[in-house]
Amino acid sequence: MQTGGAMGIIGGSGLYRMEGLEVVEEVALKTPFGPPSDTYIVGNLGGREVVFLPRHGRNHSLMPHELNFRANIYGFKKLGVERVVGVSAVGSMKEQIHPSHIVLPDQFIDRTQRRVGTFFGEGAVAHVSFADPVCPQLHGALAKAAASCGTTVWPAGTYLCIEGPAFSTRAESHLYRSWGVSVIGMTNLPEAKLAREAEMCYATVALVTDFDCWHETEEEVSVEMLLENLRRNVATAQRLLKALVPALPSERTCACGRALQKALVTPPAAMPAAARERLDIIIRRYLQ
Repeated sequence: MQTGGAMGIIGGSGLYRMEGLEVVEEVALKTPFGPPSDTYIVGNLGGREVVFLPRHGRNHSLMPHELNFRANIYGFKKLGVERVVGVSAVGSMKEQIHPSHIVLPDQFIDRTQRRVGTFFGEGAVAHVSFADPVCPQLHGALAKAAASCGTTVWPAGTYLCIEGPAFSTRAESHLYRSWGVSVIGMTNLPEAKLAREAEMCYATVALVTDFDCWHETEEEVSVEMLLENLRRNVATAQRLLKALVPALPSERTCACGRALQKALVTPPAAMPAAARERLDIIIRRYLQ
């Protein structure tokens, strides 16, 4: 199935379904990189085609380090998705960013250890530009849509991605604070890297659930705290996404769709047949 220019939404903790989505079908995909987190829910939202995937599975059965990021993004590409928004629960690393606020990060720092952040390798080499990891057109549209979602929205910031699944130690939390980061999470950076390689636009909606453990006057982070704040945050995220989808321009004016144009190091003709087959839907236009 090819949906052609659809909008992809990756639901994070607490966002396991997309309210208002008129479901057309559920699609179970196989990919060269293994199985995605769940079936893709394809439907219509605000007059636009939308493909939804619960990042951790609809029963939240996958831990951050167990996520098959490559399969998830590859599946969106296979379904014709051009833009992806990753929704994620995060901790605040700044005094002024409170639980229930939304942050729209424009930068990332990677502190993961076991994540695979590329489709390439095994005879196929590419180095995409990643200085600005978030699509400016999609990020701008999110910022405009967020203005009507009924909570405080921070239109920029740095997302620190840690390995998890444990939360930070207090020493780590204070160290990360000294770096000036805005929020801390465990999932979105591999998605951003892979979306760029797949020439898809990517942006994050970070839902703040806690102050991490650096905040001396707040209780330590717990699952109970996260779930309580998530219930409020998810409703806000649903409103934001419903406002975003119909407002997106039909055409992309960013450079995301040409990310591989000057990134391929190995000439496609010199790539092993297995690599060309594995990467087919990603590099097909460069095989001509």
